[in-house]
Amino acid sequence: MPERRKIIHIDMDAFYAAVEQRDNPGLRGKPIAVGWSGPRSVVATASYEARRFGVHSALPSVTAARKCPELIFVPPRFEVYRAVSQQLREIFAAYTPLIEPLSLDEAYLDVSQDLRGFGSATRTAEAIRADIRRETGLTASAGVSYNKFLAKLASDHRKPDGLFVITPAMGPGFVAALPVGKVHGIGPATTARLNRLGIHSGQDLRAAPLALLVREFGKAGQFYHQIAQGIDERPVRPDRLRKSIGAENTFAADLHGQDEARQALAPILAKMWRHCQSGGFYGRTLTLKVKYADFQQITRSHTAAKPFASAGEVEQLAGLLLAPLFPAPKGIRLLGLSLSSPDEEAGGAGGQLELAI
Repeated sequence: MPERRKIIHIDMDAFYAAVEQRDNPGLRGKPIAVGWSGPRSVVATASYEARRFGVHSALPSVTAARKCPELIFVPPRFEVYRAVSQQLREIFAAYTPLIEPLSLDEAYLDVSQDLRGFGSATRTAEAIRADIRRETGLTASAGVSYNKFLAKLASDHRKPDGLFVITPAMGPGFVAALPVGKVHGIGPATTARLNRLGIHSGQDLRAAPLALLVREFGKAGQFYHQIAQGIDERPVRPDRLRKSIGAENTFAADLHGQDEARQALAPILAKMWRHCQSGGFYGRTLTLKVKYADFQQITRSHTAAKPFASAGEVEQLAGLLLAPLFPAPKGIRLLGLSLSSPDEEAGGAGGQLELAI
């Protein structure tokens, strides 16, 4: 039997907001949102003081200001966040070469080989968190487990500034007790579909026949079947090259009008753009995905000469891709947007720049 992996998931606490509070003492202890206050803007990250009022990432800025009248909007400084992210990578590299970044502030580390002789992955995670605090002045939460799925669940369990371990003995039971909506990778639309099948918890998911899950969710159904048992064989992939970033949403009621569809695209675009900025991703090709009520699926794409520099540019092109589809012959049940054709030369100069909502 192969040895179990030892995986650490590191997730910085309210990263952008924490950097701003670190660099500006006048913001400490105050509710802040990284982003702009305009009517078409969204929150990139909120401080924990703001989260108490219900302010969170991807929330429209006007809604955030309504929830928290004392909210302070701070324009993002992505060049600073990227510099701190590089510091984090250097800290991780002192413990393992097996580092898989997910974004500027989040990464998986495979520490199965105890290069520093700490004796356990838990002690290694404690040392990494201490290094982060000492070298950056920021806090990180860590999850430790025997696979990536459980390590990510663990890092969320005691945020902020927490450490949690899910052992092999705990894994299946930990997943069984979770509502399916709390499982990473299962969004609201999939949660609703699972609930309609009578699947509300990890325990229900584990009891569901594999054939049912595959019929309803395709390849994702196989993954759900595995993780319900605490099984995830995905390795940590160092320096994985991300080729695209996207977001999509399945609607409770089919869309029929063009204005209705454009409004439905707005939160999808906001989430996609937020993840592009978080990961430092620069894409030139925008793809619109449409799935109709009868499950027919089409895509429309356009490739620009240079990477998109703003969400406004993406929004304008998305509208142009959407317009020829109307009047729609049938209802639309899903819309999605993705950016691809990354431009590695873009760096931070040209512009800042598949997740289910």
